[in-house]
Amino acid sequence: MTKKKIAIICGGPSSEHEVSALSGAGVLSGLDKNAYEPILIGITKSSQWVLLPNEYPLAIVKGVMPTIELNPNRVELSKKGFLLNGAKMDIDCVFTVLHGEFGEDGKIQQLLEDSGIAYVGSGVEASADAMDKSIAKAIFEKSGLTIAPGVEVTALNWREMTEGLTFPVFVKPSSGGSSRGTHKVKDANSLEAAIKDALTYDDKALVERAIQGREIECAVLERDGVVQASVVGEIIVNPAFEFYDFEAKYLDSATTVQIPAQISQSDSIKIQNQAKQAFIALGCKGLARCDFFYTEQGEIIINEINTMPGFTGTSVYPKLWAASGLEYTELISVLINSSLKD
Repeated sequence: MTKKKIAIICGGPSSEHEVSALSGAGVLSGLDKNAYEPILIGITKSSQWVLLPNEYPLAIVKGVMPTIELNPNRVELSKKGFLLNGAKMDIDCVFTVLHGEFGEDGKIQQLLEDSGIAYVGSGVEASADAMDKSIAKAIFEKSGLTIAPGVEVTALNWREMTEGLTFPVFVKPSSGGSSRGTHKVKDANSLEAAIKDALTYDDKALVERAIQGREIECAVLERDGVVQASVVGEIIVNPAFEFYDFEAKYLDSATTVQIPAQISQSDSIKIQNQAKQAFIALGCKGLARCDFFYTEQGEIIINEINTMPGFTGTSVYPKLWAASGLEYTELISVLINSSLKD
């Protein structure tokens, strides 16, 4: 049997470059080498595409995150497909683990669509809508899901839009990930600095009421056209961290994931159903991780959906599926096979 050639693309220009590199290493190590031949493609922070050797260092070493460096093996994605130093590359499917800008906002999806190449994950529109939290929240609310109250602000209107705020609030870029540029603001004196920082990641920001609740996550997988939800897990953040920020997510083992979450079965089922509802409302494909707040009163509030969640072997998304009976390598194969059938 001829092995399918799978391009794993990682890195990219976004603030999540290093996280994407870790995800690339995860997919590369977890890929079923009996069925697939991996082709590792990296994108530098300055958006240069290069072919990488499979042994390229993509791990955290002594607390330093990996980055994609330029090399002479230049890759281009044209309407004719992938080119390596101008020569055609034979690729059957792309597993892009680019997070944030260019990876989850529909841009690389559009390039792949134009090239007629199969790829894992959501399409152009669903990716763009999920990436822009203000658009996603409107779609969630329209579909009947509960969202955190908040306002969208820009550099020009933030003062008038935030008059009379009740603190604490969260300030975050409307399009962003891994909690980059996200701040918990406890008083009006700290608001301007938080908004200015958030606006360095996007031209609009969300200011939302801080929800006092547990952080519950559910992984969604489209398998043979059927949308499935994993068991639900709870993010337990070390009290030393104010919230589930970038450092808490990726450094110093600051968080643990309790799977399954210690909540009632009926509420777990509600969260699973709402995760599928959010996935379908946005028109997602393949995979997504849905993040919720769960209050002491049992209220379920959707926070966001990630169309390309962290994908290392120890990331929350694969962990949730492993706890649901679908191991990492099989999960990767399901996603590739589903994309090849579309």
